Amino acid sequence: MGLLTIGAFAKVSRLSPKALRLYDELGLLPPARVDPVTGYRLYAPDQLEQARLVAWLRRLGMPLVRIRHVCSLDAGAAAQEIRAFWVRTEADFAARRDLVAFLVGQLEREDPAMTITVSPLSIRYAAGSDAGLVRETNQDTAYAGSRLLAVADGFGVGGVPASAAAVEALKHLEADGIPAGGLLDVLADAVEQAEQAVHGAVRTGSAAEGAGTTLTAMYWTGSQLALVHIGDCRVYLLRDGELFRITHDHTVVQAMVDEGRIGPEEAASHPQRSMLVRALGNGADATADMRLHDARPGDRYLLCSDGLPTAVPDGEIHRVLTDAGEPDGAVRELVALANGAGGPDNVSCVVADVVASA
Repeated sequence: MGLLTIGAFAKVSRLSPKALRLYDELGLLPPARVDPVTGYRLYAPDQLEQARLVAWLRRLGMPLVRIRHVCSLDAGAAAQEIRAFWVRTEADFAARRDLVAFLVGQLEREDPAMTITVSPLSIRYAAGSDAGLVRETNQDTAYAGSRLLAVADGFGVGGVPASAAAVEALKHLEADGIPAGGLLDVLADAVEQAEQAVHGAVRTGSAAEGAGTTLTAMYWTGSQLALVHIGDCRVYLLRDGELFRITHDHTVVQAMVDEGRIGPEEAASHPQRSMLVRALGNGADATADMRLHDARPGDRYLLCSDGLPTAVPDGEIHRVLTDAGEPDGAVRELVALANGAGGPDNVSCVVADVVASA
């Protein structure tokens, strides 16, 4: 079979002539030959495989720059790159799904046609933070109040003021009323205020470049807990005897696990396990995960810095949360377990119990 005209090639490759001209201009799929007289683009039959790959990747929504990179790889590496792209796409979709659920939940609660019966609930809470046995300073900040629960884990020379500033920026939520339907906007504004506060704390202090903090917080509405999460602090929920982790680490290693490049066992000891892809400060991506959690009497929530799960297995965390009576006892025991395992990092815990109001 000889060379194909751009029209014939477009038909068999399922790419439009317009797309083929664009891909030629980008160097993604240049024709085999350009007629010197007419300027017509002519394509070789052996270019069909790459053209069809480009077509399918475009249907996946892959950007052209990344498609060009995929097309430059061998088959095995290209497959790995496509898998990694799709994992990231699904993660982005999940974040949008959570936002949709957040918005729907708020709108349904505003709908006068819907009758929602909510038993009076309240929370009992405790917070604790410890430097551990290795670090010279404690860069964590933990806070628990009647509406706000928060943990921040600072890093860099200015990590101490950074984490303190992030949590302090949220404390106005304790006193400020939130208008009906305004929760999402209020939380988004609070994250922006926290980001600005961190930049201010680092800029005005003696911190070197690279300082910042993670931030994980929950706001109690009276029947729900609204989550804001940036970084690698974690939130666990103990419900009906089962322990659920309800946050996703924003780290390089977690992304590698998500993409199938390494397994969870390797991640636990990976030298880059603490490298963040989202944080406040340091020019990092400060996009927060946000979602709403309907509370039930008997629920127990744990917010903790990464110093706890690094040192204490989930099974032990489950045991303490199940057996400890009051939140302050659970906090003390969890911190003691982390230090008993060598205390390699600062450790902070906030435990909150959802209880039926008297």
